[in-house]
Amino acid sequence: MERTQTVAFHTLGCKVNYYDTEAIWQLFKARGYEQVAFEQQADVYVINTCTVTQEGDRKSRQMIRRAVRTNPDAVIVVTGCYAQMAPGEILGIAGVDLVVGNQFRAQMVDMVEQVARERKPFNAVAPILAQKEFEDLEVPIFKERTRASLKIEDGCNHFCTFCIIPYARGLVRSRKPESVMAQAKRLVDAGYYEIVLTGIHTGGYGEDLDGYTLAHLLQDLERITGLHRIRISSIEASEITDELIDVLGHSKKVCRHLHIPLQAGHSEVLRRMNRHYTIEQYAQKLEKVRRVLPEVAITSDVIVGFPGETDEFFTTTVDFIAQQQFSELHVFPYSKRIGTPAAKFPDQVDEVVKQERVHRLLALSQHLQREYNQKWEGRILQVIPEESKRIDGREYLVGYADNYMKIAFIGDASLQGELCDVRVTKSGTEVSMGVLEAVITKTDTFAYNA
Repeated sequence: MERTQTVAFHTLGCKVNYYDTEAIWQLFKARGYEQVAFEQQADVYVINTCTVTQEGDRKSRQMIRRAVRTNPDAVIVVTGCYAQMAPGEILGIAGVDLVVGNQFRAQMVDMVEQVARERKPFNAVAPILAQKEFEDLEVPIFKERTRASLKIEDGCNHFCTFCIIPYARGLVRSRKPESVMAQAKRLVDAGYYEIVLTGIHTGGYGEDLDGYTLAHLLQDLERITGLHRIRISSIEASEITDELIDVLGHSKKVCRHLHIPLQAGHSEVLRRMNRHYTIEQYAQKLEKVRRVLPEVAITSDVIVGFPGETDEFFTTTVDFIAQQQFSELHVFPYSKRIGTPAAKFPDQVDEVVKQERVHRLLALSQHLQREYNQKWEGRILQVIPEESKRIDGREYLVGYADNYMKIAFIGDASLQGELCDVRVTKSGTEVSMGVLEAVITKTDTFAYNA
């Protein structure tokens, strides 16, 4: 009897990469492979890489070499953004057998088996900017996850001066609406209450379709029976149209949480970043969103220490963020990425100054998060528990509400993945505490501690 072939995965970088890894695993699974942990001996190792920063490249190389050491006889496959950008460099690492960029992944298993027979390294990377079609790889179920991701697009058209991603991922390629709907229905049938719409540039969905936009997709998803929550992973302020705002205002399923990257709170820095909006325009979009979703949580990304960001510009950013009342910030010190225009800009900011600014914004983020979460004390939110966790010696279920508050409460482990009504008793920054009031099942709603 022939031994079952094994495959191990390691993923670096963004949530889209994690989705892509799940999709690649489905291809191996369909061919009879068994998945094992990356630390174990496997017949095939797939490293899904990141190239957003030089550090991403370094970590990717580190994981490639680790796989080679674990089993020198295995087929070593490198895919993802670093693979797309530097296939020759990767093939120069001893032990690498196959490099696949951000396309042709549907043929990966065939290529792996060919390489295993011939033992001849192979480069399957082609220019990504010429790619016009979305690579439609389905993920019917997510291992150990209670929220399902649904990738609706790939690529980005914006070419921010600090970012390498359009060169690694190509231009916007939208998934066909009928394919999105079909997978959404399958995910609901598999028991998921929440679907997270994801992509490299999610808000750019539809830019390459004939008159069909993200607003239209949300309206179509709204009609799926059994789907309770639609979460947009991220959207640019410039893509929040009046049509989309109208859809958000009428939706009963879109989460009261939007992640709208700011990157800088000064218009001159935004111009140098090639961000396509001013702080005044950004503020206007937030005002319109809050008009239709008064209690929406708005989270954001901020880069500090971008070339030319003076102390005065940074102070303006701090003031702007405080005024806009974000519920949480993701703060990053600017990191030079070779191959981007900003890497050659003059007036690079000192690393010590960057770190001081990071700490200042993180402190502000905690303050804003505390303020937002306090508003929900004593009120009921619907939570989907994702994990069990010990807090102060007791076992709690922990999950997210639709406004992205992380809430812990005492309940049976069987409730993981279910919709639970939880009353917030004590708000916090990392996690808020609550009491289970009711569980909403697929067929009924029943009081849990009436």
